[in-house]
Amino acid sequence: MEQALERLIRRARQGDQEAFALLVGQYKDKVFRYAYGMLSDRMEAEDVAQEAFLKAYTSLAKLQQVYAFSSWLTQIASRLCYDRLQKRKREQPTDDDRLERIGGSEKGDPDLYLDIRQAMRALSPQHREAILLRDVEGYSYEEIAAMLEIPLGTVKSRIRNARLLLRQAIKLETEENHGEAYRG
Repeated sequence: MEQALERLIRRARQGDQEAFALLVGQYKDKVFRYAYGMLSDRMEAEDVAQEAFLKAYTSLAKLQQVYAFSSWLTQIASRLCYDRLQKRKREQPTDDDRLERIGGSEKGDPDLYLDIRQAMRALSPQHREAILLRDVEGYSYEEIAAMLEIPLGTVKSRIRNARLLLRQAIKLETEENHGEAYRG
């Protein structure tokens, strides 16, 4: 698989648009899921995914290690998401209530799904990003540290703290939701 990826990237670097289209097809869902998890807005996530691929295409010559294409692309998307979050913060400081889906489907307990959505919304962008990269996208701690250009200890700390915050928020949401059901 690595050889096939290397061939596609080499062809794309030479201007082969069909090769780059194959790369887009292979990674578009992953980039979209990541952006959606960070931004909580489908349209913005689609815009970021498109912009990430455009930046990747124009910067493909800068990619040093072909096997790191996926994490390099996620790093591009991450920076674009942070730019959007900063812009959103300047424009509407309280408008962070639009997380519709974490990535994946609503299979399973719908109440738990809603609790997780609420809990994810409450996390800081750094904690949300750590959880998405590790627990949704499956990157290793080392890959996350390289992508975000932060120390490995910081990555581990963010993920641990994010998980604790999620557990607490989910527990609180569950208690509130069940309490309302019993009262109403």
